Amino acid sequence: MHPRIILIETSTALCSTALCEGENIVSTRVSDSPRAHASMTAPFIQQMLEERGLKVSDCDAVCLSMGPGSYTGLRVGSSTAKGLCFGAGIPLLAVGTLDVLVAQALEKGLPEGCRYIFPMIDARRMEVYTAPCDASGKRLGEVAPTVVSESSFSRELSEGRVLFIGDGAAKCEPVICGADGCGDAAVGGNAVFRQEYPEAASMLKPALEAFSAGAFRDTAYFEPFYLKDFIATVAKNPLLR
Repeated sequence: MHPRIILIETSTALCSTALCEGENIVSTRVSDSPRAHASMTAPFIQQMLEERGLKVSDCDAVCLSMGPGSYTGLRVGSSTAKGLCFGAGIPLLAVGTLDVLVAQALEKGLPEGCRYIFPMIDARRMEVYTAPCDASGKRLGEVAPTVVSESSFSRELSEGRVLFIGDGAAKCEPVICGADGCGDAAVGGNAVFRQEYPEAASMLKPALEAFSAGAFRDTAYFEPFYLKDFIATVAKNPLLR
């Protein structure tokens, strides 16, 4: 079977959608406009389907990048995916955003001698959501919020080259490498940083694996993987409350 799946990635500042038919991505849409998720996700999907002469009901599933990531972005993606599934009577799939970043790293190629991959989603201050993976993409530990310090990842860096990829990678570089940069230092020189957003097109492999395994979600009760509780802020200016 060659499933046709709508792919939705809204977990970070990048809003992206893709449409796959079997093992091929046949259409994509991407926007990095600020706060574009709510206004662009559904139109992107409609444009892709119209481009192929399709309706939502012609698809076999909708797959959502489920987090961790931006609370607002994940809510938009989840509500859009659920609406499509309910309206067309098709099932919902969901894959971890860190898994999407790992798939993206493998697609684009790893640095020579790479032993570990750390996908990173930006969190508050010097914190990232991450999980260790080996060079084949196999998960070696649980997803967790991690405060990055100079000693973070030192064991992995001492063993060989490590790829840090995601929208949280750049802010970690000066902390991990120090003020003088990674350069050719024995440990620091093993660190490679790729500041990238997860993209819907990179959901292809994990989405197909989930579809093949029949790992469909309960559309009514599905919730994104927020990892942290949402914290609402109150404006200091009383006129803005």
